Amino acid sequence: MTGELLFDILLLFMFAAALATIAALFFVTAPYGRHARAGWGLRIGDKLAWIVMEAPAPIVFALCFALGPHAGSVPAAIFFVLWQSHYIHRAFFYPFGLRHGSRGMPLAIAGVGFAFNAANGYLNGRYIFTLSGGYPDAWLSDARFVGGVALFACGYVINRQSDRTLRRLRRPGEDQYHIPYGGMYRWISSPNYFGEIVEWIGWALATWSLPGLAFAVWCVANLVPRARAHHHWYRERFPDYPAERRALVPGVW
Repeated sequence: MTGELLFDILLLFMFAAALATIAALFFVTAPYGRHARAGWGLRIGDKLAWIVMEAPAPIVFALCFALGPHAGSVPAAIFFVLWQSHYIHRAFFYPFGLRHGSRGMPLAIAGVGFAFNAANGYLNGRYIFTLSGGYPDAWLSDARFVGGVALFACGYVINRQSDRTLRRLRRPGEDQYHIPYGGMYRWISSPNYFGEIVEWIGWALATWSLPGLAFAVWCVANLVPRARAHHHWYRERFPDYPAERRALVPGVW
């Protein structure tokens, strides 16, 4: 199998997986975090699970950068920094801020996450640094690049700020959930997911690529049902949960 054929197969699979994911997750909530429950096989610790799931994305992307013939341009370097700024934090810093390590995550979920992030890192990295033919420096002034990077930056800030708000809700060793307030929690239940969706829509626009689009579509397919599940979870468990909050999009849904 040639590298190009493998790339095309993985890309088609990514789009198909997005459709399957959104269909499945509207009926079955992934069993980790606040939705953890028995019956999903062997579990591993949350911190280890997050590292296992997320580490392939920055590692594979970095390998594509190191081996790619078109990694020397300024746009390529910016794409590298954007990707790694998200995933190095997600893989190697975010897990150690978790305060619910006793719940664990099914090994099957961590395994699926590992495979997805390896494939996604490969698709985006190989396209940008090899198959794209290279992004010229003129791309820096293209409206798609400028708008996409701006969206990515906004989503990144929203995502990180929202995660910090959640971490600060509990004291060390506490296992109790609380209602989050402040930031975009004024309007929606899952601003961390909203921020991540905005990030990767920005990425798809800035890279103007099918792998970027596939990732953005998959991100929506994965996080929209989970935001819906979070919203219902909050409403069921907290009688005083703010009635004006929406699930994911302020003032809309």
